Amino acid sequence: MPLTPLDIHNKEFTRSFRGYDEDEVNDFLEQVIKDYETIAREKKEMEEKIKQLEEKLSHFSNIEQTLNQSILVAQETAEDVRQNAEKEAKLIVKEAEKNADRIINEALAKSRKLTLDIDELKKEANVYRTRFRMLIEAQLELLKNDEWDKMFEPLEKEEEEMLQK
Repeated sequence: MPLTPLDIHNKEFTRSFRGYDEDEVNDFLEQVIKDYETIAREKKEMEEKIKQLEEKLSHFSNIEQTLNQSILVAQETAEDVRQNAEKEAKLIVKEAEKNADRIINEALAKSRKLTLDIDELKKEANVYRTRFRMLIEAQLELLKNDEWDKMFEPLEKEEEEMLQK
């Protein structure tokens, strides 16, 4: 066990005939006691300061651990968000492709239907034109024919009879 300032102060030396000068020894011991008390006090203060610094170090180590864990969680969360965004983007692209295919297929179906309708209308127009041509040709034949004049004879007779009355 180390000496305390009180141990140094209470230390009694045996007296001898030709010993050291008692006042000089006592002065020296007083100086040693003062220095020893100062060192002991400084040691105690240093120990308290070390304890406080160790507590702070422990506190900051805990904060560091917490921050590291938070960073890891944030990185994992960011990775999850990125992966989810990629998945969602792929789903959106697939949905857009499906819609585009559907729209294209509908447009192609409408186009085919319109083509068929146009072909049908062309056929009907040709039939109408042919019939109309035949009608006109028949009418022209009728106009060219001598019977045209004969056709109006009964009418002319009726007119004359009406006028005579």
